[in-house]
Amino acid sequence: MLPSRLAGSIGAILDRDRAMRRILLLALCSGLVLGIVPGAVAQHEGHEPKEAVGWVPRELLERPLPLRQGIGKLHEEVTTSSPEAQAYYDQGLAYLHSYVWIEAARSFHQALRLDASIAMAYVGLSDAYVGLLDVPSALAAEEKAKSLAAKASGHERTRISLRALQMEYIQDSSDIKKYFAYRQALNDALSATPNDPWLWILRGFADEGTPTAHGQGGAVDTIAFYQTALSLSPDNFAAHHYLAHTLENHGPAKEALEQSEIYVRMAPAIPHAHHMHGHNLRRMGQTEQAIEEFLKAEGLEDDYYRAENIPPQFDWHHAHNLQLLAMSYEALGQIKAAESAFQKAFALPAYTDFADYNRKAWPEFLLDHGRAQEALAASQELVNSQWAMARFAGHSLAGRAELAIHHPEDARADLALAERETEQMQSGVLKSLSDSALLRAEIMLREGEMEEGNRLMERIVKDVVAVSGPDAWSEALFELEYIARVAREASDWTLAESAAQEMIRHDPSYAGGHFALGLAAEHQGNAPTAKEEFATAQKLWSKADASLQPSQTQKP
Repeated sequence: MLPSRLAGSIGAILDRDRAMRRILLLALCSGLVLGIVPGAVAQHEGHEPKEAVGWVPRELLERPLPLRQGIGKLHEEVTTSSPEAQAYYDQGLAYLHSYVWIEAARSFHQALRLDASIAMAYVGLSDAYVGLLDVPSALAAEEKAKSLAAKASGHERTRISLRALQMEYIQDSSDIKKYFAYRQALNDALSATPNDPWLWILRGFADEGTPTAHGQGGAVDTIAFYQTALSLSPDNFAAHHYLAHTLENHGPAKEALEQSEIYVRMAPAIPHAHHMHGHNLRRMGQTEQAIEEFLKAEGLEDDYYRAENIPPQFDWHHAHNLQLLAMSYEALGQIKAAESAFQKAFALPAYTDFADYNRKAWPEFLLDHGRAQEALAASQELVNSQWAMARFAGHSLAGRAELAIHHPEDARADLALAERETEQMQSGVLKSLSDSALLRAEIMLREGEMEEGNRLMERIVKDVVAVSGPDAWSEALFELEYIARVAREASDWTLAESAAQEMIRHDPSYAGGHFALGLAAEHQGNAPTAKEEFATAQKLWSKADASLQPSQTQKP
């Protein structure tokens, strides 16, 4: 039975019809949440093995593996006479709900080696292949599931039919009717079986409006779905995982931290669990503890790559974790450690357009630390990308580097090239990216167009801090710091002060915000405020590299 306190709200929850708004708002989520955009996997000759699912060799996805501990325990009864096959199916389910696509696929394949008639194992493979952005392979797996449905239970047949409807939408996400058909089928299934936690989790996914978000694109609408799943299955780590993601984006940071703490306790061998707990700790100003979690994630990944002979570039999570680790080091002023992590992430190949776009973190870091020539060289790698998003970032960053080395004509040329790349980008994606706007605003300020440049910078500041999610939150801090520095160099001290204040509101634990506000106060002749802010910065930089001290890093 569904708990009585929730039973009365089923109709209201199922009847909510915000799908159109959610789809429009979350058109971007299918790309941002895991660094992927549908249809954006590299396919050109020589970039990946021919026999691959997405960017991962099929041979790797089908390798046998043992049953493992510490990955979280999930169970869903499937039709099989083999207890071992059931155990491998459950293991695949656990990996699937932690975004470990490779091990999920291996587990489902192992279950099928033990019992080739498990239809739900093909449903699991279909979902893992969507995670790897290979829709044709996902469709093939779903067809196998449908061919075995007659021997499955009624519950499994429902799940197979739901998956088939979802795959129809995945194939043509522009057809809103297919989305509504899938969501209505989920509503019907929930009405028939309201005590099934997996259906509530799937209903939460459906409310994201995109089939590739896998629980990371939710808003306040999805909180109730995951909470309901937990009321029915308190030990379901997947529901804790997805609730944490929703709260990261749209709920109190403290509650998100509590949920990620439960997740990492239930799945201590999963790198993503530690990573996720790390970025929630970082959001709460506990940066040293966050670094410990990112390092645990990295250590688990490195041990896994060595033990399983798996090249790290096939794991989407590796570069992602390194970048968050790098930004945490940078927040503490540990620049050498940050540099090492950024370099390692930049050196990894990218297999999707957004993953390649994210490699811009390295040239941005170089620009932030006065290494414009190196930033220009790194930007050229992005300029030569096969994807418009990465080329857009590359030209935007090259222009900023050229301004730093006093080549304004080259900067304007790169701005034009960056804006030309936007013609090949989806409008929903473009609205979230401030790269070329920041370059245009910087050119205006440096050329004395103060009013217009200031107005554009103020809009950029609002846009930067408005983007939700832990990654965007960390990135926003350093973008604000860059804006403050550009403003000081252009003698726009009003903007410099407001950017510094925004940095402190965004993250009061970051020394750089207090240092920037101290510089603004010093320029205004406000010696007491300057002294207080510099002292706060020095205290917060207590574990920074020895070379990073306010007295040595003061800028115009």
